[in-house]
Amino acid sequence: MRAVLTWRDKAEHCINDIAFKPDGTQLILAAGNRLLVYDTSDGTLLQPLKGHKDTVYCVAYAKDGKRFASGSADKSIIIWTSKLEGILKYTHNDSIQCVSYNPVTHQLASCSSSDFGLWSPEQKSISKHKSSSKIICCSWTNDGQYLALGMFNGIISIRNKNGEEKVKIERPGGSLSPVWSICWNPSREEHNDILAVADWGQKLSFYQLSGKQIGKDRVLNFDPCCISYFTKGEYILLGGSDKQVSLFTKDGVRLGTVGEQNSWVWTCRVKPDSNYVVVGCQDGTISFYQLIFSTVHGLYKDRYAYRDSMTDVIVQHLITEQKVRMKCKELVKKIAIYRNRLAIQLPEKILIYELYSEDSSDMHYRVKERIVKKFECNLLVVCANHIILCQEKRLQCLSFSGVKEREWQMESLIRYIKVIGGPPGREGLLVGLKNGQILKIFVDNLFAIILLKQATAVRCLDMSASRKKLAVVDENDTCLVYDIDTKELLFQEPNANSVAWNTQCEDMLCFSGGGYLNIKASTFPVHRQKLQGFVVGYNGSKIFCLHVFSISAVEVPQLFKECWWNSDLRQKRRPESKRKKGMRWLDVAAGQESAPMYQYLDRKMFKEAYQIACLGVTDTDWHELAMEALEGLDFETAKKAFIRVRDLRYLELISSIEERKKRGETNKDLFLADVFSYQGKFHEAAKLYKRSGHENLALEMYTDLRMFEYVKDFLGSGDPKEIKMLITKQADWARNIKEPKAAVEMYISAGEHVKAIEICGHHGWVDMLIDIARKLDKAEREPLLLCATYLKKLDSPDYAAETYLKMGDLKSLVQLHVETQRWDEAFALGEKHPEFKDDIYVPYAQWLAENDRFEEAQQAFHKAGRQREAVQVLEQLTDNAVAESRFNDAAYYYWMLSMQCLDIAQDPAQKDVMLGKFHHFQRLAELYHAYHAIHRHTEDPFSVHGPETLFNISRFLLHSLPKDTPSGISKVKILFTLAKQSKALGAYRLARHAYDKLQGLYIPARFQKSIELGTLTIRAKPFHDSEELVPLCYRCSTNNPLLNNLGNVCINCRQPFVFSASSYDVLHLVEFCLEEGITDEEAISLIDLEAPRPKREDRQRETINNSSQILQLVETKDSMGDEDPFTAKLSFEQGGSEFVPVMVSRLVLRSMSRRDVIIKRWPPPLRWQYFRSLLPDASITMCPSCFQMFHSEDYELLVLQHGCCPYCRRRKDDPGP
Repeated sequence: MRAVLTWRDKAEHCINDIAFKPDGTQLILAAGNRLLVYDTSDGTLLQPLKGHKDTVYCVAYAKDGKRFASGSADKSIIIWTSKLEGILKYTHNDSIQCVSYNPVTHQLASCSSSDFGLWSPEQKSISKHKSSSKIICCSWTNDGQYLALGMFNGIISIRNKNGEEKVKIERPGGSLSPVWSICWNPSREEHNDILAVADWGQKLSFYQLSGKQIGKDRVLNFDPCCISYFTKGEYILLGGSDKQVSLFTKDGVRLGTVGEQNSWVWTCRVKPDSNYVVVGCQDGTISFYQLIFSTVHGLYKDRYAYRDSMTDVIVQHLITEQKVRMKCKELVKKIAIYRNRLAIQLPEKILIYELYSEDSSDMHYRVKERIVKKFECNLLVVCANHIILCQEKRLQCLSFSGVKEREWQMESLIRYIKVIGGPPGREGLLVGLKNGQILKIFVDNLFAIILLKQATAVRCLDMSASRKKLAVVDENDTCLVYDIDTKELLFQEPNANSVAWNTQCEDMLCFSGGGYLNIKASTFPVHRQKLQGFVVGYNGSKIFCLHVFSISAVEVPQLFKECWWNSDLRQKRRPESKRKKGMRWLDVAAGQESAPMYQYLDRKMFKEAYQIACLGVTDTDWHELAMEALEGLDFETAKKAFIRVRDLRYLELISSIEERKKRGETNKDLFLADVFSYQGKFHEAAKLYKRSGHENLALEMYTDLRMFEYVKDFLGSGDPKEIKMLITKQADWARNIKEPKAAVEMYISAGEHVKAIEICGHHGWVDMLIDIARKLDKAEREPLLLCATYLKKLDSPDYAAETYLKMGDLKSLVQLHVETQRWDEAFALGEKHPEFKDDIYVPYAQWLAENDRFEEAQQAFHKAGRQREAVQVLEQLTDNAVAESRFNDAAYYYWMLSMQCLDIAQDPAQKDVMLGKFHHFQRLAELYHAYHAIHRHTEDPFSVHGPETLFNISRFLLHSLPKDTPSGISKVKILFTLAKQSKALGAYRLARHAYDKLQGLYIPARFQKSIELGTLTIRAKPFHDSEELVPLCYRCSTNNPLLNNLGNVCINCRQPFVFSASSYDVLHLVEFCLEEGITDEEAISLIDLEAPRPKREDRQRETINNSSQILQLVETKDSMGDEDPFTAKLSFEQGGSEFVPVMVSRLVLRSMSRRDVIIKRWPPPLRWQYFRSLLPDASITMCPSCFQMFHSEDYELLVLQHGCCPYCRRRKDDPGP
């Protein structure tokens, strides 16, 4: 660092304070009772300002540059505008000692001997605060939140914007060490606010905002009068009684002297955002200096060491960008680096560092030696075991222990020195002198070797990697290159300030100067590129350039991006396609010449071109080299170049060619044809293939490339098979390039129908599929089947059906109808072709079951002959109905099950089993049908059945229930209903019996109370039943008990009662059987004869319709006067417990009226059942489907209500059985 005086002036009075305008153009000085305004550029006094009546002690400029303030011993503050006009004045009670503007709010702090005030343009009054001691100095923090006050009693008070004290710092010296100057560090990079304090205890200290001291006090050995930070806070200026301004680091390390004066320095300031410093002295001298910070650095290959913040050393790895910092805490004067050594010269010592390891990327240094001695030198060089000190004409070689081993005295001043390598302890030095002499010195040899001597002074030197050439930059900015052996000047180039040889290539160097970087290879012309700075190294493809204080590694390919190649020779060698793409290079410095690598390529010197490329070229250049070598059949060089650009495609080609060469193939035309085909030169490749006798390879190449027109030309009028193959390949290509319609047409023309159909099906082109299917012959089953499959997938079942019909594939057609659920078409096809019955009805039944249409599903299974599945469906439906308490549905399903079993019983092998199941299911159907009314009565609040009906149903169920009560039927509910209805109808004895029976059963809680109450109340009733309720046997006219132990049969004649399926009262019907030998058909014919009877006025009316058979007798006279032959047959004598049925002969049958007989016409293997009505005037209806008997009025009402038979659910309009 050195200070250059820019200008100086002298005032009549002591300079008490200085303030810069924020833009740095003006300088305000407090001198005497005036303010002096200077132009900072040349020191011109612009204007003196008068306003104060006494000495002006302080001045401060606002951060926005709009106003400044001055304070005087006359106790007043004057606010001035930037136009140097006073606009406001206010006073304190004592002389003003210091003023400071808030950097954010522009609030002004003015401090006097006894108080301080805060003023801002928005305020009308000044807020003042008392002080315990005289305030000498003040300073605001960067954020404008706090104001630090330095007191005469050695105390520092930190206040907020309102003047309230937040922190109080008491200095050890107390009143013996007045705080004369303070300043906050303006750096924005610091994490904490740092306050620099200079007191007259001759100490410099640093504090945090909290009041905590940072480090120890720095002893100054003089009384400081002023302290000031640089704009970015990196340095501190300090002046005082030592009559000079000293430069310190931000940590308080003294770096040097800015300028020595003749009297005390009362004030010093740094010009904003610059390295200019102004100094004001007691004798009135004003000095304006420029500080010049020199670059202290060293470079060895890819390691660059430089000084930072004057006291630190940073070593930067230029390749990996790693950095390591070494804090020396003293001024760094010189730096030298060599291999694993680093030397740092400090004011009183030299530190020698070494790397921890030999790893090229290691950045960890440790101190190897310390030479504690003060040295004066111009240049410093470090070797493996020595340091070299250069002082004017003298070179000294010292060991790391500080012992001088050798000394060389030169004829002239040493201008340049560089270590050029060598064994440890025997390194060579390249030395350039002012008189133009260039020497080589070995550190272990006293004698210097003169390499050459030139007429001009040396500025920069470098030696080539082989030590055969020497590059010199002289004082005339000329770069001269010599042959060291012959001392011959090989060439020279102007406008150079530094030079460096490439460490990896003997013939390449670079030099900088005039704002350009110049690269020269061998005797080829220079290539130039704009670049600011100095070249300090050239390693491979990287050039290291120093610009101002930073060094950077620049990737320099051997061809510059902004250059265009315009060589006529090169243009002739390039294909037309590349010339159109503008692959030309124009050297802006050396005219129309090609770059070194291309010069070698023009001469077919591929290996030399590869060596140049290894120094660093772009990927484009590597590719160009690879292509040229490949066309020149230099496969070794081409392979290396393609590896560089990672072009696997060409590497595979080279590998295949090398394998073929190993197998003995030597046809260069064939090799070159393969190369041309890879490069896209297809016509040239085809010619070479043809010339080498491999026309098939040319044909294959053209077809693979879809260049079909060229194939046709190549084939001429060839084999039809080859033409068909060509069309197929052309279609494949059209398919791959997303032209499917064109591909379909080509496949059809080539006879590849399957491929055409696949494309149409994939794209959903139904019309094209139909067209193909209709054009195909029915014998071509595979494409037709594929067409039908795609049509089915594309939701076109009609066209798919048409295709299956064309093929005659009826099974697939049935499958299509089933899959698309077109059942009508399927049924129609099944009628014509019964062999597909199972294929239709089984899926149909499954579909019905999946859609919860179980009854239809059962019928479909039955129709398909799947009796097992039909029964399973019905059984499942029945179980579900019982579980869900839908007993009417359960009855219906059991009836259907019984009829299903009866149908199966026609098979002799299953007859007995199925008939047993038939009777069982018939019985369950009757039970559940009856129990449905009981369940509804007990569960629903309103019953649809009358008391007599419920009474009859209860009795019917009790008489009919087997020992094992069927699932879902509750005896409690039956007995409870019987008890209630018996009591209501006057059958008290039966009611009492029912209540007694209930006591032995488990009764649900909801019935408990009602049953207990009924049990008690029935005790008050008579112990007999109403005679009106007693059932009568119509065969023997016997009155039967209400509760019959024999069941639903007469206790006298054992004749089974016939019940109405709605009211469950006993019908006036008597079942009779035919005598042996009489068939059902004969019996019907005899009954239909109906012989006339005497004395009978016949007014009978018989109504037979589709849904019922009704008998009605309307007689007004005694029509039964004569004895009826059937009545005579009813006579019965009590004599045994066996039931004797009524047997009728032909004579009896002939005497019967058709209107009095009801016949249950069961299908085989069951026989018909015959019933004779004994009360012809009471009409009875039998359902022709389930053969259940009803009173005609009840049946007609139920059919009207439900639209069907209440038992078997036969619709009113369904045809008879």
